[in-house]
Amino acid sequence: MNRLVRITRLAAIVVLLAPALWTRDLTAVVALLAIGGLWFVAELVDLPGGWASIAIESLALGALCGATLPTTTAVLATLVVPPFTAGVRRGSRGSGFSLAVELAAAVVAALLVGDRMSGTEVRALTTWAFAAVGFAMIAAFLHSALRRDPDPLTPYHDARELIRQLIRVSDGLSSGLDPTTLATTLLDAVRDELPTTALVLYVPRGPDLTPLVSTAQAPAVTEVALNCWTGREPVLDGPAFAFPLTADDSVVAVVAGRFSERVDPTGIGLADRVRELGRRLGPSAVRLDTALLFAELRDRAAATERRRLAREMHDGLAQDIASLGYLTDALAATPSSPEQAARIDALRRSITAVVAEVRSSVVTLRTGVGEAASLGAALGTVARNLTESFGVPVHVTLDERETRLRPEIEAELFRIAQQAMSNAVRHAGATAIHVHCRVRPPGAVITVADDGRGLQPARPDSQGLDIMRERATLIGARLDIAERHPHGTTVTVRLGTRATPAATREEAVTA
Repeated sequence: MNRLVRITRLAAIVVLLAPALWTRDLTAVVALLAIGGLWFVAELVDLPGGWASIAIESLALGALCGATLPTTTAVLATLVVPPFTAGVRRGSRGSGFSLAVELAAAVVAALLVGDRMSGTEVRALTTWAFAAVGFAMIAAFLHSALRRDPDPLTPYHDARELIRQLIRVSDGLSSGLDPTTLATTLLDAVRDELPTTALVLYVPRGPDLTPLVSTAQAPAVTEVALNCWTGREPVLDGPAFAFPLTADDSVVAVVAGRFSERVDPTGIGLADRVRELGRRLGPSAVRLDTALLFAELRDRAAATERRRLAREMHDGLAQDIASLGYLTDALAATPSSPEQAARIDALRRSITAVVAEVRSSVVTLRTGVGEAASLGAALGTVARNLTESFGVPVHVTLDERETRLRPEIEAELFRIAQQAMSNAVRHAGATAIHVHCRVRPPGAVITVADDGRGLQPARPDSQGLDIMRERATLIGARLDIAERHPHGTTVTVRLGTRATPAATREEAVTA
């Protein structure tokens, strides 16, 4: 508050003294210097802003304004300062007290100097009095806002309102909020305009670019895309090209590709066409950016909810079950018969298995791709946890590149593979599990094969397979579940590109 008071006083002196010097209004200059000296002394003395200091400041400033009123009205603007500073410190009561004191002092001083006040003087004094009332109201609001204790629910209120706005706005989004669909539409528009043999749409992920969709495998354009992203300008390098898609002065994505070998890029002005196309696709870049932000929001909300569930399971359910184990141990110490001892021992083993299951579920909920070095590394963490918890060896084979998939795509692939491994351990009675993870952005293939009992009739309350299929559909992947010879189950999730079925077929054959 004190800083705001100092800034207000200094601004008033500077703003009013400059025109007074320009017009050579000596009376105004002297009065403003006197007021500035008054405020300077107040800062040196470091008055606490109590009622006495408010009265002294208002009385002195009002008297100076009234004394100079017959000569000049340029000083009257300072009348807004004491009610404002008093309001910031003391609220509406301080503003009202200061305004009353300074107006009374101004009227008395004007009458003492000039015997009577002219109509012009009355109008000028009234005008600035009303201005002081307005500033006093602003100061009262600032006082309440600055002194208000922070509400811990404020972020939730803000988030609730923003989510409501998002729901209302999403009804009018003709293109939806699926990044892959929007990116595919973008590439279709580029392919209609330019004679290309390969196109890739990259989106930023940290310090790197990651492919979102492509029309064909085009690894040779990655370097061109990085140069374009760094320079924020279209880049042409022989048959390869790249141009940025920007929204609000930020690069949302980079479209890179290769021209057909049958055309001469320089001969038909393809460079100008690339630049013009980048500008024309600006609205599409805004749609894509919105979809990417929505996907990030959804992933963060899901991760937060998983961590919350993990905490509640660990602190609530796991502790309650462990307490049952202690009671069982107490009963086991004094069994009434051998039969009862056997039953208690079986109960103790069941409780131990349930505790291990709950702890494994907690680790599963807390494990994600977010901080892992790669999708394969995250799957390796899950495999080690399952092996340690259940004693079932899980072998993971990785075939990855440095370029990563989009975070929301990695998250869904991770959860599908995680669910498949968990099902093999907990429901299929597997003695060994083999996981193969092959990532070729924007495509990927993950296979989970076990030697368990194979496919069994689904329980009425089982939702695991349905959830896996929903996750695959969400990212445009294909989920295949098949019997494994001579026994067991194979779960394969294939992520290709929606822009070209050929890329998907290639991934399937390789797997």
